[in-house]
Amino acid sequence: MEKNKKKAPLLYSEALVKVRRWCVLQERNHNEVKEKLFNWEVYYSDIQLIISELIQEGFLSEERFAKAYAGGKFRMKHWGKNKITQQLQRKGISEKNIETGLKEIEAKDYRNTIIKLIQKKNPLLKQKSTFERKGKLAQYLMLKGYEAELVWNVLNEIIV
Repeated sequence: MEKNKKKAPLLYSEALVKVRRWCVLQERNHNEVKEKLFNWEVYYSDIQLIISELIQEGFLSEERFAKAYAGGKFRMKHWGKNKITQQLQRKGISEKNIETGLKEIEAKDYRNTIIKLIQKKNPLLKQKSTFERKGKLAQYLMLKGYEAELVWNVLNEIIV
């Protein structure tokens, strides 16, 4: 049996069935689907047709993807809006859908998450001065994608 035997590209109907199953597992965006179809060696002419059909059938929705992504990354990884926005932009999501996705994050939950992250991280810091501790905490939160102004407001309320 030859190792380098090239397999035939997936036909339109086979690819459509396979990609539907893949999209059912979790929300996907257009670029992910396109990339997956390329990897499966689907004919280029079929890829746009498949994507159009997935959209019409409700398997693909950029808005739904943005909502699921923003909500998930915030709840599971405690990412801030800046980081979520940046990652959605990298995935080719429109600004309108990014804004819609970010609306999934409640302002109260967002602020409470910042407070919880500060309470969790603060005891782990070795810096003794309040000034240095605040600086390290602010750096940590901004790297997680939280807005600088909000971070400093919360830090100044909590750590005096």
